[in-house]
Amino acid sequence: RVSMLAVVGYLTTASGYRFPNFPADVPAGFGAWKALGSSDDGKAILAQMMAFFAVAEIVNRDADWLDNEAEFVGDFRNGKLDFGWDKFDDATKLRKRAIELNNGRAAQMGILGLMVHEQLGGELPIVGPM
Repeated sequence: RVSMLAVVGYLTTASGYRFPNFPADVPAGFGAWKALGSSDDGKAILAQMMAFFAVAEIVNRDADWLDNEAEFVGDFRNGKLDFGWDKFDDATKLRKRAIELNNGRAAQMGILGLMVHEQLGGELPIVGPM
């Protein structure tokens, strides 16, 4: 899921879209890390990102102090989200999990390809010059 978001985020920022009030001089891709680390606002953004990642990791895992238990590895529902998952039979659940895994693997290759192309330089058919 992280790779899926990474591909969408990479292509969105590479197309020139930025959040409102986001510093306009921050480039897309790997250049963003250096640019964000060089200003106080950028450091605040990085700190917010790290805090979000930490909280997301903590609340989406099995822990003794939580009253939920994952049905399978990667089950991030936390007993709160369902969207009809519990109504599926076991074969359908297994098929849907396999689809999700394959989509995740494809996204991993996609973000890896985007990162490699950025480091090599050049031009991509969809994204354009790197």
